[in-house]
Amino acid sequence: MKLTVSQLETPLGAVTLVSTPAGLAGLAFAHRTDSLWRFLESRFGSIEPDTGGPADPAEADLRAYFEGAIGALGRIRTDAGGTGFQRRVWAALRRIPGGCTASYGELARLIGQPTGFRAVATANATNPVAIVIPCHRVIHADGSISGYGGGVDRKKWLLLHEADNLPFALGATIGVPANAFRV
Repeated sequence: MKLTVSQLETPLGAVTLVSTPAGLAGLAFAHRTDSLWRFLESRFGSIEPDTGGPADPAEADLRAYFEGAIGALGRIRTDAGGTGFQRRVWAALRRIPGGCTASYGELARLIGQPTGFRAVATANATNPVAIVIPCHRVIHADGSISGYGGGVDRKKWLLLHEADNLPFALGATIGVPANAFRV
């Protein structure tokens, strides 16, 4: 399968974007591109990267996000694949507003699986479209953070970036405000 591949420099370092005609199928920080390629090969089989075509449409929205337009992530179409359960979790993640967080338990309840917080955590860990499917917005019930494929420092940066670029009045409708987590 031919996939559009591009690189984007961000305040957190370079990211690789991989898209199908249906949407963004992968987004990974530089240190995670090998695992992204393994995931994409398991999903699509033989991959033919297309690096010479037009820019990925997600690039402009990601740039806008990093410039402070947090809502720009919502405009990006995704094609993440996954199991039915993973797709439900990832769809719920996209409903957590920027500047807000949810615990693994809150996310499990949101998808109708109130005892499934461990399965939700596993789905978060297998999210192939970092930032756009905002698994960084999921924290522990006590407000502490851990477990982000891009690294905890990047997760903290993303949460603070979102909190700093939204009026607090738009804040925590689902869970703890992003700027209230325990470091």
